[in-house]
Amino acid sequence: MNARTVRPKLVVIGNGMAGMRTVEELLKLAPDLYDITVFGEEPHGNYNRILLSPVLAGEKQVDDIMLNTREWYAQNHITLHAGDPVVSIDRPRRTLRSRDGVEMQYDRLLIATGSRPFILPVPGHLLPGVIAFRDIQDVETMLEAARNHRHAVVIGGGLLGLEAANGLMRQGMDVTVVHLPDTLMERQLDKPAAQLLQKALEAKGLRFLLGAHTAELLANFPPHDRVTAVRFKDGTQIPADLVVMTAGVRPNIELAKAAGLHCERAIIVDDTLQTYDPRIYAVGECVQHRSATFGLVAPIWDQARVCAAHLACAGHRRYIQQATATKLKVTGVDLYSAGDFIGGDGTEDIVLRDPRRGVYKRLVLKDDRVVGAVLYGDVADGPWYFDLIQRHTPITSIRQRLLFGRALCEAEAA
Repeated sequence: MNARTVRPKLVVIGNGMAGMRTVEELLKLAPDLYDITVFGEEPHGNYNRILLSPVLAGEKQVDDIMLNTREWYAQNHITLHAGDPVVSIDRPRRTLRSRDGVEMQYDRLLIATGSRPFILPVPGHLLPGVIAFRDIQDVETMLEAARNHRHAVVIGGGLLGLEAANGLMRQGMDVTVVHLPDTLMERQLDKPAAQLLQKALEAKGLRFLLGAHTAELLANFPPHDRVTAVRFKDGTQIPADLVVMTAGVRPNIELAKAAGLHCERAIIVDDTLQTYDPRIYAVGECVQHRSATFGLVAPIWDQARVCAAHLACAGHRRYIQQATATKLKVTGVDLYSAGDFIGGDGTEDIVLRDPRRGVYKRLVLKDDRVVGAVLYGDVADGPWYFDLIQRHTPITSIRQRLLFGRALCEAEAA
């Protein structure tokens, strides 16, 4: 492209993993097509949010989780406004304005505002010492609390809550996990696997209150200087110098809604990741595609590839939702779940329990096919089971050996 050619302006709202992955894919396809500007809420380059847990646990430093340093933006001729989020979009004029007053025109706009943590709106939720677990600042707040305080309460027993609890325990705090359902990680695990996980974590020193309904966060009065306890609906309470809320997230769509873009639970996009305004695209946790919203990395990477191809004018790709499997390592315990692992009418389970080795496997079968799987402790065959689920492979010939894994099934078949 001629140096004097005025390039169209692409502005990206959101400097997180989804937006920057889209930009990386775009640079592979059409490195010189756009003049790119990025606005981010945090005062950093782009980092791997998934690795905040090892930073909290003391296994990594913040520098270790950076994906794109400020030098990367400069090398790729991208203007970065870090710590200066966009506060308004004027679609008719194709302009936007940031919190610090930067005004910009755009030819194409990519919204990648992600999600916001859901803070339980109970009395006391605004007290000092009550935080989410979402960004580098949250981790720094937790590390500071661990240096100066003793009692931590994590509200939410999903993956994020357990990672926060483990990290705080590793930093020397007494940690209690409070969870409203009666089993941990109910979206990824069935009850037996969740109970095995709970036992393993209790053996490491974590405490759990399941089926517990948080009613109020308390502080000394006066001076209201910090949270001191969590009170439950039944009137009981436990001490808390730090309360970490990990009770879910909500798509961050306020900016898009104010701009008049069509939103339901999230920003509505079509198969090209385009919003109802053809100049505006959206990717990641802030989007809703065919009624679904997204939190896992794999579908968001697929969205980034499709969106980048359209921005690059590189052919007509479509985003197609794929079945996803969840492979997790929670505080050193390997877990894997895929498909319909709860089961129901017309399904049957085959189960392997080996308490001595700490292994549990449950496969859900329907009509001679695997439709779901939960693995605890030994997850090596997880991708193979997932492949059987996706391909709807008949399993009659290997049913007796299915729980023992791919190697034995394929050896017998040979």
